[in-house]
Amino acid sequence: MVLPKALEIGPQLRTTFIKAYKAGVKIAFGTDAAVYKHGLNWLEFTYMIDAGMPAMDVIKSATINAADLLGEKDKLGSIEKGKLADIVAVDGDPLTNKQVFSKVAFIMKDGAIYKQ
Repeated sequence: MVLPKALEIGPQLRTTFIKAYKAGVKIAFGTDAAVYKHGLNWLEFTYMIDAGMPAMDVIKSATINAADLLGEKDKLGSIEKGKLADIVAVDGDPLTNKQVFSKVAFIMKDGAIYKQ
């Protein structure tokens, strides 16, 4: 059975992740959701925080860092004039409560509101 080996990988990934972060490796948020049910992708935020990454750096990994690493920093990653208006807002303060990443209250994609 493959499952026990998969469970051994988790702690190794966590250790490698935080070593890379502390060494200055630019981290981009993203997952293929292969380790949990689709729709629970927000859990990656909590895993990164639990591993030792500050919440603001986790948010940057999903915004400005991801845009930079994709070569799209001129269009994505921050709220500025001339950039695509892609905005997600949560219900609460993600800097003090990582569970609010599960409570998306507002979604805007390219200037169109999809959830309010």
